[in-house]
Amino acid sequence: MKHPRTVDDVMTHAVVSARLDAPVKEIVRSIRSWGVSAVPVLSAEGRVVGVVSEADVLGKVPGEDREGAGPATAGSLMSSPAVTVPREATIAGAARLMGRGHLKRLPVVDEDGRPVGVVSRGDLLKVYLRSDAELAEDVRHEPLTHLIPEGDAALTVRVTDGAVTLTGSLPQSVPTDLALRLTRAVPGVVDAAAEFTTA
Repeated sequence: MKHPRTVDDVMTHAVVSARLDAPVKEIVRSIRSWGVSAVPVLSAEGRVVGVVSEADVLGKVPGEDREGAGPATAGSLMSSPAVTVPREATIAGAARLMGRGHLKRLPVVDEDGRPVGVVSRGDLLKVYLRSDAELAEDVRHEPLTHLIPEGDAALTVRVTDGAVTLTGSLPQSVPTDLALRLTRAVPGVVDAAAEFTTA
């Protein structure tokens, strides 16, 4: 079973987007019909060049300052440049990007900047619904296997509500804080503690 590690593992593959010349009504219709808070805006080549959010529409339409500016379109309303994320980005990396920009969702793009999906805060939260058994298996087979040569440590991994406790022994060459950092990096782990004896 593949455990979620990257944006590609949790993103929504359907992308609701808007053309640069899309009028306001079309944008609002898409936002309401699909139940999203923002839509990526695509160039003529299909690349993500901006994002129009509910706040962009409400903040810029209508207004006396737009008099004579012509009808509002996605191109005139969008926030640009768009904050995007590649599909191979880690879940933690996408969460940090969202947090820094106070964003609810990010367009996911390929190497050419074309949309392949959308990842939302809710998508990223899915990793915290994984069972304790899945997390324990992931911790045993991912960070610790690469860090510790087979037979050099006798470790037990216990997980309770996403919190991991490592007990047993580590080789002298392996710092405890490194083992804990790698364990906390496993998607879905909420905390890690250790009760180690030195091997």
